[in-house]
Amino acid sequence: MSAFILRRLLQMIPLMLGISFLTFAIINLIPNSPVSDLEFNPRTRPEDIARIKQNLGLNEPWPLRYVQWISNLVRGDLGISLENFQPVNRLILDVLPNTLLLAGSSLVLALAIAIPIGIYSATHRNSLFDHVATVTSIAAYAMPSFWLALLFIILFGLKFREWGLPALPVNGMSDLRNGGGTLDRIEHMILPVISLSLVQIASWARYIRSSMLEVVSQDYVRTAASKGLRDRAIVYGHAFRNALLPLITLVGLSLPELFGGAFFIESIFAWPGVGLLTLRAITSSDYPVIMGTTVMFAALTILGNLLADVLFAVLDPRIRYD
Repeated sequence: MSAFILRRLLQMIPLMLGISFLTFAIINLIPNSPVSDLEFNPRTRPEDIARIKQNLGLNEPWPLRYVQWISNLVRGDLGISLENFQPVNRLILDVLPNTLLLAGSSLVLALAIAIPIGIYSATHRNSLFDHVATVTSIAAYAMPSFWLALLFIILFGLKFREWGLPALPVNGMSDLRNGGGTLDRIEHMILPVISLSLVQIASWARYIRSSMLEVVSQDYVRTAASKGLRDRAIVYGHAFRNALLPLITLVGLSLPELFGGAFFIESIFAWPGVGLLTLRAITSSDYPVIMGTTVMFAALTILGNLLADVLFAVLDPRIRYD
């Protein structure tokens, strides 16, 4: 296992180089720059613009700037933000826990709801619950997370307040007027977490149902039933454990979608995370921050897939990577 993990970590190097090169090339080929607003300002002198470009290193060809950026990245330096002149490392580390809290809570909630729904639908096939869960899952899966977030804001944030019902917070992650605290943080997390996890719940519940239906038809499950084992022992001790293995891979492959969804959800709910930081960097053409957050998201996605592969081998002793 250790050799497999080391091999996968070494394979990350060319993959991260490819991702960073393509991102850097795309950003620099866009006809825009951090001084574009100054160039259209008639009160800005050309010599001032030239001096700013020289100070920012924008006069150099972008391939050369990419080599310089990579050399700094190897030393752990992601550069300086062009917007507020703060180290990009510090800006990302300040908001990264908020993004991990949002994405992690959504992942836990999605699994906690999808697994029981999928198991119950499979063990009660063609029942009323199964039909309702199927229709609801298909409808929820067809709805984009950002659209659901807007609907939740209108319903639980605006309409509830108009109707005199307890309304939920719709922006930020704390209310300083109430002094903050754990309860206040949970209230601010409810709508973003539900918006981000609902699509995953719909997808994973149907996948677990299909996987469970395939497993319960296997010979070893029928053998366990013929030995007189209780239904709970058969479902959770035999069927679900084997049906869980493909789900682990699915969850690992869904991490890019989860982080990508967090990007939009943070923007809608003004959640102070990496997604909101990236959006502000895009609107201000803050290239170092865009590159830093892109590399961070790519690294988290690759590490998530590696973790899924490791858990797959841990849960299934028949699998050996070495």
